[in-house]
Amino acid sequence: MGAGREVAISLDRVRDKNVMQLKKLNTALFPVRYNDKYYADGLASGEFTKLAYYSDICVGSIACRLEKKEGGAIRVYIMTLGVLAPYRGVGIGTRLLNHVLDLCSKQSIPEIYLRVQTNNEDAINFYKKFGFKITETIKNYYTNIDPPDCFVLTKFITPSQAKK
Repeated sequence: MGAGREVAISLDRVRDKNVMQLKKLNTALFPVRYNDKYYADGLASGEFTKLAYYSDICVGSIACRLEKKEGGAIRVYIMTLGVLAPYRGVGIGTRLLNHVLDLCSKQSIPEIYLRVQTNNEDAINFYKKFGFKITETIKNYYTNIDPPDCFVLTKFITPSQAKK
């Protein structure tokens, strides 16, 4: 993608008028289909769900859901984070994840987690660079894809250390 050049990456909030962009990206990126609740949760999360643009082309996204734990604490669940293959490796996924980690820190949200298929080593290594740790294995989490198992990766955040 042109080493040495400044990459024009911008983020935009997902809204009703551009949610189709997120649907198209998900179809291209992921082996599962997402239901209306996924998109409703992403829209409801506000700034926690973003589209990423590379030179005005929509090439990636992060979609999160805010969850209330017992006792009232909020945690963030990363439902999806993906970047189209030709645009990987230029910092788009990092920018998306850092955006959400920064929001967690600023809003004093102490926990963020996600699920990833056990054979997705690229994703596992990506999240580990940001301090996520495998905290659980769920057998037969996925249907119709192999392997069906997933890891839960979790990061606990103190207000001043969103970034690694």
